[in-house]
Amino acid sequence: MSGEAERIEEGPEDRSRDRQGDLGVPEPRDGSGRDGGNAEIARLVGRLTGDREMDNATRGRLLGRLARLLADSARRAGAGGLRGGRWLADLMTEIAPHIPVRDAATLSAHHHGLTGERLADSLVRVAANSTTAVGAAGGALSAVKFAAPPLLLTAPAQLVAETVVIAAIEVKLIAELHAVYGVQVPGTPSARGAAFLTSWARQRGINPLQTGSFTGALGSAARAALRKRLLRTMGRSMTTLGPFLTGAAAGATLNRAATKRLAEEVRKDLRRQVGAPQWYRELPG
Repeated sequence: MSGEAERIEEGPEDRSRDRQGDLGVPEPRDGSGRDGGNAEIARLVGRLTGDREMDNATRGRLLGRLARLLADSARRAGAGGLRGGRWLADLMTEIAPHIPVRDAATLSAHHHGLTGERLADSLVRVAANSTTAVGAAGGALSAVKFAAPPLLLTAPAQLVAETVVIAAIEVKLIAELHAVYGVQVPGTPSARGAAFLTSWARQRGINPLQTGSFTGALGSAARAALRKRLLRTMGRSMTTLGPFLTGAAAGATLNRAATKRLAEEVRKDLRRQVGAPQWYRELPG
């Protein structure tokens, strides 16, 4: 599907937000050139991980469009590039700097003035709701595909789309939790993107004082951890291929639990780094 049938309408605010994420990397809009496909992938992932509310129908259309683009990208990578999750890891590394991340002040404004632990709780709740929605949307789409067997051939691309979006939502959550806890992650957009990807892969907070935390590129050990984590997330997404709506329920439940578990591990690390700040000691109960 292409042209008008595939286009998702955007307003001026959407176009402005798409051009520049908070990590500082502008996204090409014309889709031309060697990296045009990946630029469009990054833009779609940015929309699917944005802070604006999205209905299920729009989310499903965007996921379907993303799946088609990812299938094209996978074909270009070939069997060698796909082996062991290398293509997927490379793609996430390219997408990471484009994920829209808000600073602490903006987060507080978007969450009714909450700060500290309450703000972190709210971020986790929203992220868990988002990964739940992705699992549900993917499962519902799979139910349709099981009713029409020839379309089941597109299921692997759908799994990759779900995996990429879930990973991006969780990477965004990690980046924003660091902002809430006041843990500054310096460096170029690529370095920060690599740092947050590594944090996601290892399910640990970032220690800016640790030597070698910001290299601008993933080292071999971090890249191996990222591949392993992505493949594990994809395995979780396979539950959405269950018949009828059982896949939607399973995918939603697993995604919510995994996002909350990841957030708690990262928050433990961040609390150890910053100690128990004044606003935390003063919380009632």
